[in-house]
Amino acid sequence: MAFRYLSCSLFDLDWQDYRESDNLVARLNLPNMRYRDEDRVAVYAWAVRGLLALEPDPEKRLKYVQFVDIYAALSAAERERYQQDYPAETATMVSFQTRFEQIGEQRGEAAMLLRLLERRFGAVSDQQRERIQNTDADTLLAWSDRILTAADINEVLH
Repeated sequence: MAFRYLSCSLFDLDWQDYRESDNLVARLNLPNMRYRDEDRVAVYAWAVRGLLALEPDPEKRLKYVQFVDIYAALSAAERERYQQDYPAETATMVSFQTRFEQIGEQRGEAAMLLRLLERRFGAVSDQQRERIQNTDADTLLAWSDRILTAADINEVLH
């Protein structure tokens, strides 16, 4: 096997040349490129805009926004300025983060319910497992309460 790579010093690249790029890697690396200190908030905003426009996967968005955050290293004052100057992007990221947290909560509750069901009643069928994994968090909590008094798994999931 042979590997070839391109060597590039990101700091030698002017961020403005890549701020509207359709290349996700370029957009995520805007904070690693050359820019004036007073442009840091704009650099961050263009990186986030690129992320939102070019990456549809919510899990990857969360991972990549952390990358951008680390390398942009906005101060508290800069973050406040970003929220004021870029309210649409801020709202989108807050909404996205909230939704992602809800998905994580639902997955955790489903995993816990499955574990409890298996401990109490034995194997869970594939059909029951799929139903649990696709159920909302409130229903999962109600089902979890029923585990304490149910005679069988069907009584829990009714």
